[in-house]
Amino acid sequence: MENFLLYILRSGLYIGIFYAFFLLVMRKTTFFRLNRILLLAGTFICMLLPLLRIRTIEILASVGQMEAVSADGLQAGSVAASAPVATSWVLPVAVAFFIGFAAVLCYAIVSTVRMYRIVRAGERIVKEGYNTIISDVCKSSFSFGKLIVLGRQDLEENPAVFTHEKMHVKSCHYLDLFIYTLIQLLYWWNPLVWITRTELCLLHEYEADEGVISQGVEARQYQLLLVRKAVGNERFLMASGFQHSKLKNRITMMLSESTSRRRRWSYLAVLPCLAIAAFACNPVKVLETEPVVEEVEFVAVSEEPVAQKGSAQEFSRRVNQMLEYPESAKTAGIQGRITLSFVVDNDGSIGDVKIMRGVHPDLDAEALRAVTACAQDWIFERPDGIVGKIHYMFPVIFQLR
Repeated sequence: MENFLLYILRSGLYIGIFYAFFLLVMRKTTFFRLNRILLLAGTFICMLLPLLRIRTIEILASVGQMEAVSADGLQAGSVAASAPVATSWVLPVAVAFFIGFAAVLCYAIVSTVRMYRIVRAGERIVKEGYNTIISDVCKSSFSFGKLIVLGRQDLEENPAVFTHEKMHVKSCHYLDLFIYTLIQLLYWWNPLVWITRTELCLLHEYEADEGVISQGVEARQYQLLLVRKAVGNERFLMASGFQHSKLKNRITMMLSESTSRRRRWSYLAVLPCLAIAAFACNPVKVLETEPVVEEVEFVAVSEEPVAQKGSAQEFSRRVNQMLEYPESAKTAGIQGRITLSFVVDNDGSIGDVKIMRGVHPDLDAEALRAVTACAQDWIFERPDGIVGKIHYMFPVIFQLR
């Protein structure tokens, strides 16, 4: 969960930078189809960027503090010992994230159900090869998927409205809205995502308006129709509607001159912006190649046992020297804290080494191998007053910095 939340935060930052660039540079151009493609493609690239390693990686492998509990207290002790302090932020952030996720999902479902009821209550016909719903309930025309929903008055008096909605379906704007709804579910906390969704809907309207005029509809009459229809208020999350966007912006764009094709080259300026952000936000740091050992100590139930062949710190150092970071995990950027357990028997020998909490099969296997190898020749002197087996929890931390 921690890795997922970090991914969402980092990719959300990249998306915010890209959307800010879009709002400043791309939104006023007349490259409607190109802007749609770049907006969605740029979003997917931003979602992939956190998965790339930008800097050179060197390894820091450390062994944490060992804790010992009696045989009676093994289960409770292992649970308490295996929870890293560094991840205390994960639970509240995860709860907040999924509450927002659920709220946006509910809104999308409610909006879809409303549209479905309108479609089901309307009269279905085929007009110019398009499945069309004639509605007496909804006066605001819109398209949903490959369906066109028209108010009866628009069908009889405003043929340009049907042409407009036909352009939405022909341009597959419904796919953009579906994909962007999924993006909103993940990045609902980013205000630029909501602002950019409005801009995406405007791009749809610009493209549909351009298509209507190219079909021979007189521009001035079409603009007057937009003004007359501006009083509608039906809004749906995944629908493209005749009255779905800002009227002034649409009329202004229809009156604007076509943007110079040379302006497209300015879009490339987003690449160094994203590259700098990816480099700055990458958490990997270059450290020493030799493993670094943290100061560790044994904590027994009554008193610290004494190792016949060295101190507890030396045992930890031996494990640390034995560890080798698996290449597969290093390449994939996998890290984490593994908790092992072992038992000190009556004669001081170490046995029953096993994984209590793992991270990844390769890291788990390496930690188990190192601890088992070191435990083979390690003998503990039994502390006075302790009878029976003693269970120890032993964390091994694999960390990329």
